[in-house]
Amino acid sequence: MKTLILMLALLASSPALAQLAATIEGVQMPAWVERDARRMPATPGMELRAGDQLVTGPGSRALVKLAEGSLVKLGENGQLRLAEVSPGGEIFRAALHVLQGAFRFTTDVVAKTRTRREVTIRAAQVTAGIRGTDVWGRSRPGNEIVCLIEGEIEVGAEGESPVAMNQPLQFYRRIEGKTQAIGMVSAAQLAQWSAEVDLQPDKGALRAGGRSSVILASFPDQSGALGMYDELRNAGYAAEIQPAKDADQIVYRVRIRHLASRAEAQALADQLRGKFGVTEPRVSP
Repeated sequence: MKTLILMLALLASSPALAQLAATIEGVQMPAWVERDARRMPATPGMELRAGDQLVTGPGSRALVKLAEGSLVKLGENGQLRLAEVSPGGEIFRAALHVLQGAFRFTTDVVAKTRTRREVTIRAAQVTAGIRGTDVWGRSRPGNEIVCLIEGEIEVGAEGESPVAMNQPLQFYRRIEGKTQAIGMVSAAQLAQWSAEVDLQPDKGALRAGGRSSVILASFPDQSGALGMYDELRNAGYAAEIQPAKDADQIVYRVRIRHLASRAEAQALADQLRGKFGVTEPRVSP
């Protein structure tokens, strides 16, 4: 019950007039959203606002759509903070801080022609001003990379003059505080980098509009269900409790919804079997 109360408080903590910054489109768990010193599992359809931080765990991925239509992907063990997002007016402005992990920023043709954008992405000590439509990067201790896939960017570290890049597959790298010469990445390397942030097939990914679910357990009383619910959510899994009728009794099911397909639901069931008290998960529908 404590987790449920905290979740409701988290949702209510934002001002009613706060502007929508982004929406979570897909999640490969475990992953969390941190807001006002509180943490809850990331779930498809969850609205994000300036100041929110998205955190991914081992093997995790997340897909976020910004208010003007751009997509941001975050790889495992990542931290993405929406430092500033101003979706109103003629120009969409955003400052994204990747504190850790790999990311990719992509804008489709429609969003590019519809909206003027001023977007900066900071990866540790390196900041990129985005004028392009497709950029990949990664932040690790002592090692930051920004790769231009399409368009133009200006990238540089604090105290240094920014470097303009306008050739596809150019990349900027900083190692142990020292900026390296601009290089060119191979298509094979780019494919490997891109895989670090893409939702993986058959890994139990949740997607907006996903209709499959996994019923993890059923309990005769709500208190039993809350124990598993709390444990799963603390671990970054978007569990919920569903009261249901079984014969002449009410049971409390712990489930995870929004699986992209039955195959994804089965993959998640297999992952969680034997963990968090889950013994016989079943897929529905």
